[in-house]
Amino acid sequence: MKRDASQPVRTVAERVLAILEVFSTERPMLRLSDISRHTGMPLTTTHRLVRELVNWGALERDERGAYWIGLRLWEVGALAPRGLGLREAALPFMQDLYEATHENVQLAVRDGCDGVYVERITGWDAVTVRTRVGARWPLHATGVGLVLLAHAPAAIQERVLTEPLARFTEKTLTDPHRLRRVLTDIRRTGFSVSDGQITLDALSVAAPVRDGGNDVVAAISLVVRNNGIDPMSLTTAVRAAAQGVSRVLRNPGIHRAPALPTTADMIEDPVARGVAR
Repeated sequence: MKRDASQPVRTVAERVLAILEVFSTERPMLRLSDISRHTGMPLTTTHRLVRELVNWGALERDERGAYWIGLRLWEVGALAPRGLGLREAALPFMQDLYEATHENVQLAVRDGCDGVYVERITGWDAVTVRTRVGARWPLHATGVGLVLLAHAPAAIQERVLTEPLARFTEKTLTDPHRLRRVLTDIRRTGFSVSDGQITLDALSVAAPVRDGGNDVVAAISLVVRNNGIDPMSLTTAVRAAAQGVSRVLRNPGIHRAPALPTTADMIEDPVARGVAR
């Protein structure tokens, strides 16, 4: 959850977090003056804190004076329970789904009103997607996000439905009444379809991952080129992958769920089989 930018930064911890927060996909590398400007902190204060972050390994610096997020911070972040154990459980099933399709396979969790991607597998000729590990996207606009929103607490759903919904293409769901109906359908069917919501050339089918308490803790999606494929032909394979991960999460001692039909066998439609190269 990001800090409220309207609140003044006072403590040392808040200042350090403010420095780390200015780095993003759009700003992966920054000079000291840029960091100072974006945080609103004096240059001398920024220099002192940045130097300490470099010494610890949270930031790295090149000979030209540009800074970026350091490997040490990634190592610590990888220990987050919602990422580490979940990724270990999910990767074998994600790999199966990828081997059968050679398309994008993604795993995401919910953080507030955003979906955060914690793992991703993609192929050389898979449709280009704008997601990456660690990226955040609004819940209403992606396949995984719709699944996570459909199973989110009522307060989160109402917050999303009552705030302006960001539009990325003409197909993005921005009508709250229509979105509410879509969420009801997802809970009924057990999967979501996001058709051209982030980019028009991509179609996503996603399904929920549940823990031992039957709570939805993540979502898996298969993102394919939007070339007329029937998304219904992909739902069985995606749901099977999500259910496999759920079985492992419910039984931590099991490294692999019982054998299932291959993903390719589950993709029955001849057009859909075109993705299982």
